[in-house]
Amino acid sequence: MATAVSDPAPHLAVPASMAQVGKLTRYQLREYLRSRRYVALSAIVLVIGAILTFVVAHFRGSIVSTSLAFYGSFWGAGADIVIVLAAVFFGGDAIAGEFQNKTGYFLMGLPLRRSTVYIGKFIAAFLASVSMMVLFLAILVLNGAYYFGTGLLPWQLGISLVLAIVYLVAVLGATFLFSSLFKTSAYGFVLTAILFLFGFSLLQDLVADLVKIEPWMIISYAESAIGQVFSASPNWGITGTAVTTTVGMGRFMVTTTTYTAGIAEAVVIMIGYFLVTAAAGLWLFEREEFS
Repeated sequence: MATAVSDPAPHLAVPASMAQVGKLTRYQLREYLRSRRYVALSAIVLVIGAILTFVVAHFRGSIVSTSLAFYGSFWGAGADIVIVLAAVFFGGDAIAGEFQNKTGYFLMGLPLRRSTVYIGKFIAAFLASVSMMVLFLAILVLNGAYYFGTGLLPWQLGISLVLAIVYLVAVLGATFLFSSLFKTSAYGFVLTAILFLFGFSLLQDLVADLVKIEPWMIISYAESAIGQVFSASPNWGITGTAVTTTVGMGRFMVTTTTYTAGIAEAVVIMIGYFLVTAAAGLWLFEREEFS
């Protein structure tokens, strides 16, 4: 008589992809939180906060007359720097480090899809980066509470925070693309820092001044929406605005056009950057060989 044979080791079953993503995210996030880079970046954000606190205390009357002006000036300008630094610190070697340190050779020997590894690392880098944003925002809120009271925060800050998170996702997408493109961590670090701190802004100015078109294809153009929501009349639309200025005298007149992205337009640009760069980074990672 045939008897049913039970699975002798049911605990060895391969977990579902989502469970694998969750486990890998927790492991990678724990590694980030215990790393020196996390301590170093936290120290950098605290130093930025200390400088900001000193500047606000010294120039209070001229630059922070209202709560809205305070958050528009410091969150609108400072969030971008914190986001780029966090993306560089946590995403610059997320994929390249697996090749450089040879850890990917052993990781890929496990029953894991490469997409699972990619997504898990991305989520962990995102959560670690958000913690840096929260630290910077906490410093701002404490300063704002001291000077303007503990009343309700301006509603624009909530919208700006959402836009900053979307921008973070876009920057991480590009960072993971660069990290997948090179097998050396230094290239991912340097390329991300240069492009997002200087390169894209310079390219944006060149497109606007020389080509005379709206630089909607540049990610730094969309970043301006983070601070724009604090303005008196923000552009919520799907198209940008252009302001033409002429300076000089006689024959030496120079006309420049400054473009500002609409907030809805900026969201579309940032999401587009994320989808394209994240997909391209995953495609490269799927085809790289470990040796």
